[in-house]
Amino acid sequence: MATKEKLFDMFSPTSTHDWIEKITVDLKGADFEKKLVWRTNEGFSVKPFYRREDLKDLPHMDTLPGQFPYVRGTRENNDWLIRQQIQGNTPEEINKEAKAAIERGVDSIGIRVPNDVTLATFDTLFKDIDLKKIEVNISGCMGHAVAVAKVLVEYLKKEGLENDFKGSIDFNPFKRLLNHGMDFPRDIKTEGVEMYNSVKDVPGLRCFAVDSFLLNNAGAYITQELGYALAWGAEWMTLLTDAGISPCDVASRIKFNMGISSNYFLEIAKFRSARMLWAEVVKAYGAADDCCKMVAHAVTSQFNQTIYDAHVNLLRSMTETMSAAIAGVDSIETLPFDLQYKNPDEFSERIARNQQLLLREESHLNKVTDPAGGSYYVEVLTASISKIAWGLFVKVEEAGGFLSELKKGEIQKSVNESGVKRHSDVARRKEILLGTNQYPNFNEKALDKIEKPIGPVSCGCSFEPQDGSVDYLNYDRAASQFEQLRLDTERSGKRPKVFMLTIGNLAMRLARAQFSANFFGCAGYEIIDNIGFNTVKEGVDAAVEKGADVVVLCSSDDEYAQYAPEAYKELNGRAMFVVAGAPACMDELKAQGIEEFIHVRVNVLETLIKFNAKLLS
Repeated sequence: MATKEKLFDMFSPTSTHDWIEKITVDLKGADFEKKLVWRTNEGFSVKPFYRREDLKDLPHMDTLPGQFPYVRGTRENNDWLIRQQIQGNTPEEINKEAKAAIERGVDSIGIRVPNDVTLATFDTLFKDIDLKKIEVNISGCMGHAVAVAKVLVEYLKKEGLENDFKGSIDFNPFKRLLNHGMDFPRDIKTEGVEMYNSVKDVPGLRCFAVDSFLLNNAGAYITQELGYALAWGAEWMTLLTDAGISPCDVASRIKFNMGISSNYFLEIAKFRSARMLWAEVVKAYGAADDCCKMVAHAVTSQFNQTIYDAHVNLLRSMTETMSAAIAGVDSIETLPFDLQYKNPDEFSERIARNQQLLLREESHLNKVTDPAGGSYYVEVLTASISKIAWGLFVKVEEAGGFLSELKKGEIQKSVNESGVKRHSDVARRKEILLGTNQYPNFNEKALDKIEKPIGPVSCGCSFEPQDGSVDYLNYDRAASQFEQLRLDTERSGKRPKVFMLTIGNLAMRLARAQFSANFFGCAGYEIIDNIGFNTVKEGVDAAVEKGADVVVLCSSDDEYAQYAPEAYKELNGRAMFVVAGAPACMDELKAQGIEEFIHVRVNVLETLIKFNAKLLS
């Protein structure tokens, strides 16, 4: 009988120290920490590689899917529901659109109902829809959720469906403070108890919303969204258990509606972390393990959606959807790619549905529970996010809780500060929006395709925001300032011409011409590129012949000392003159009157706004 040879016995184990030494050699003396360790905006560092030893102190590593604290999932499968928000102005229209979506693969629908909803309204809304198989999630304007819940429960009892129905009502009195800086006009605890008593006969109806996707759409970082979501959920637990409702009964009515950013691996880790931390929160109220399971719906982000090059939104939402699916959420809504400039049509809604169907029916992500489990990288990210988010949660609790911090405006202020930082990073290209602040489609026009007012992400209600007593969330999308810049160019009726005067070192002139084309293309300018000129005069003459409004000198740093003064003098004010780069001789060139330099350290947005002011006036 042949013996099995252990092929790797001849190799000695390699320690982490050995790997770092080898990497340091390859870095040729560069500092390992500075060069390869990534400091995230979420507040922790990420190493370039992880090993088994990094997992040895993680307490959840020995748990299985369906086991407390549910980091690996709350169930023994990974199937999720595909949700679509149903459009329609009347119950008849909503019913028609809902049935069409269900026929095409949707098994969860979101609908908005009028405030004066009646039994007849639900008769029409749900006609020929099997509520035993389809999850229904109802939203409406603030202040009417309890009344809607009472009518819904009456309808379900009339149809004998109270034990079969699965879904939610978005009761969210905290939204008023988040969106408008104004407190809810009635006592939240009293209203919450009334809501609970209204729905308690329908076990599958969740009603206490944690809508942390609002924070995501305002630019919150991942650990912020999670930390505040935990505090939000804990506020519901505290309010309602203080009112005499058992911890299990409260927890079984809470639904987390969370956003998904494009930070792929961190989002996988966020949802795994969320389940684990929420289980610990509920457990602290004295609930049994089975009551500690988070129900999480995930919706793709609107913060990073764009109007220009809008089909890139499909790439963003696809990776977002995939990260939520891998993370094991209960349901997902993939937003249509054209949502920001028009009401989604049949095509964009079909594509949004199909993105999930591809992951479920063809990629079979629903067949493997916690597919990211055991990954050294994802497990460490899960632990890292948990630590930061838990710290934020504890900070909010020590300050008086979620509602108290909302009333003081602290949560809104914190999220808005992150939004400002992210807008600044987009302006400087530290955060990339493909097609908007990097690699734009130079010739694209957007004005003709815009069918609805362009503004902040919708906060979900019809009345206009107004100043309240505290800060409220700013829902400006990351691309909004660049889009305004480019729309200004379109509206002006002018399209400035930017001419690349390429000369000298071949590699440098090509690289800087590409950089400059992308730079000015973000404002919608016409780009005139060239393969190179033999002399400065030849380049300037060609630029003048083309009617250039801006001439960008593209060469190497060493050659700018000669070419830049010569080109500036030859151009003689017939167009704006720009040097591509930050050469050592910059101060000397400025002393000769050359003012404009573009390079990786400049604020792209501010620079282009300045050019627009000069060129479009």
